[in-house]
Amino acid sequence: MTAPPSLDQDEPFTDPLLSAEEPSGFQRTMRYQLAEWRPDEAVLTLDVLPRHLNRNGVVHGGVLATLIDTVGGFAGTYCTVPGNKRGAVTLSLTTTFMAQASGGTLRAVARRRGGGRKIFMVTCEIFAGDTLVAMGEGTYRYRAGSENPEGVPRA
Repeated sequence: MTAPPSLDQDEPFTDPLLSAEEPSGFQRTMRYQLAEWRPDEAVLTLDVLPRHLNRNGVVHGGVLATLIDTVGGFAGTYCTVPGNKRGAVTLSLTTTFMAQASGGTLRAVARRRGGGRKIFMVTCEIFAGDTLVAMGEGTYRYRAGSENPEGVPRA
């Protein structure tokens, strides 16, 4: 019996909106892409692949929670200075599953709703076509230096 192929053997993967940085290993595995990004808003897309499905053939709840967490972080960390970067860590995340999806493209939309200098809150929705599949809220803390829209130089 042979071992299953490594997920790292996929075709090369880049994210055009994040061209200044290499996609993380997790992003390469999940294959989500940043489709839109502006102050206080972000949109991720994910083309559903077999790896995203659970035993019942529908998108795994962990995939949906990942999209909510990730798009929420992006919504609060838009950087106004090209070449700089902002970062955040998740403090709290809620997820509500509304419907199932088994193929196509998922679209995760997030909006920053409030916060202060160090903490921000975001609401998120995930759609499969016109169907609301999941929604959630996140609370995030800016990483050191990321409190300002100018961000910090990339390492």
